[in-house]
Amino acid sequence: MTDTAAPSALPDGQALAALVAGKLCHDFISPAGAISSGLDLLKDPSAQDMRDDAMGLIEASARKMVALVAFARVAFGASTSAERFSGPELGELVAALSEGGRATLDWRVEGGDYSKAEARALVNLAWLTLAALPSGGAAVVSTRRGEDGLEITGLAEGARARLKPEAVAGLAGQPLAEGLQGQWIQPYWLWLTARDAGGSLDTQAEEGRVSLIVHMPN
Repeated sequence: MTDTAAPSALPDGQALAALVAGKLCHDFISPAGAISSGLDLLKDPSAQDMRDDAMGLIEASARKMVALVAFARVAFGASTSAERFSGPELGELVAALSEGGRATLDWRVEGGDYSKAEARALVNLAWLTLAALPSGGAAVVSTRRGEDGLEITGLAEGARARLKPEAVAGLAGQPLAEGLQGQWIQPYWLWLTARDAGGSLDTQAEEGRVSLIVHMPN
């Protein structure tokens, strides 16, 4: 279980922005590279028999890029003009990213509107719940709004459901001791989102099961 007590030696300002930017570049480079490869095939006179494959690659990669950008605007940015988001709208953002993945997504998010901070916590928690199932399984994301605030729960169940050490550190609001920064920053961003809202983040992991619970006060 984790709480939101702030440790020392954590990134702030430019360092935090650099880590988030690095995470986004890592996510974008794969579909961007695939689009470039598809265009190269279309221009290659000796590869005209692969034209249909190239178009399929470009279309799939373009959809992935659009999905990533739409997700990132809510999960990391403040560039969206919307002040509140609906549950189905946020579900579409996450579902677009999980399309074709090994894990299934069960979106049990209540209707109604969610503030920017709540939406940011919700979509990041959903992403991390899916990421805890590298070999497939079932991810359930749900919300419950009570008098004291909003509770967001992500439950990942599968044969190899797990959290990497980097994710465990980030979700606890701890600095990265070793491992990849790109796998640490999004869990840390979720912790930071909960902390800055005056909320809390609890994490529980056991064999075949991972749960993430964020409480956002009213």
